[in-house]
Amino acid sequence: MQMLTVFQRELKLGFRNSWTYSFLILFSIFTGAILLLHSSVSSIEGYTNMTGTLMNMTLYLLPLITLLLGSFSITAEKEDGHWGLLATYPLSSVSFFFGKWLGLAIILTTIIFFSFGISGILISIGGQAMNTETFIFFLAFSVLLALTYLSIAFLIGALSKNRWQALIGAIAVWFITIVIWPLLMISLLTQLPSYKLVQPTLQVLTILNPAEFIRVFSMMRLGAGSAFGADYDALITWALSNNGLIIFIIMLIIYVFVTLFISSWIWNRGDKYGAD
Repeated sequence: MQMLTVFQRELKLGFRNSWTYSFLILFSIFTGAILLLHSSVSSIEGYTNMTGTLMNMTLYLLPLITLLLGSFSITAEKEDGHWGLLATYPLSSVSFFFGKWLGLAIILTTIIFFSFGISGILISIGGQAMNTETFIFFLAFSVLLALTYLSIAFLIGALSKNRWQALIGAIAVWFITIVIWPLLMISLLTQLPSYKLVQPTLQVLTILNPAEFIRVFSMMRLGAGSAFGADYDALITWALSNNGLIIFIIMLIIYVFVTLFISSWIWNRGDKYGAD
């Protein structure tokens, strides 16, 4: 019941927030450009250079939007004094965080569906053909990416004392996990004392970074697993197995739940000791 109350409150606040509609307009323009580029290439099925380019373009913008929206939402509770009021009620930090996450998850999903829907309609009106499977793939890819990064945004918000710190933290996480991650992986792998450690280390690093994990899995499901080389053989095997998709979803759910529990613990600890 507590979580449901927080969820309803977050929905009302989120859809009244000007940031929500700014991101909606931005992502709609971005999505329209992506789908227009993709629809201009005829007979695209599976993974192609165009598909990879559009996936990378989505990876650059959507996580940043999610990190900013989620971390600002958490730190606003501290700065505006809302948490001080909510804390007077029998509300646990776990219920608070999961309620807010569900509310923002609905808001982000609405932004994504609206953007893809409007873009798809405009492309159809313009006479461009759009492969249905490709459309659904990009939609699912965007939703999973946003929901996973939303939990990270909450962790940033729990660690930050104000919006300025949240902004720095969000940009730092985005820069590390999206921009320079391949360079960091290469640098670390070259320092390993034995080549036998490369494959397990590479797999662990891939799973730890949600953006890389979702990107690699998506490419493998589209038939581009050979592009990663022999070190990814184990990941390719389970990704293409009958239960691969189920395992992938379960791992993302575990990632989200663990991150949210850690965030609520940090928030509760800071509240007890007056860290905020």
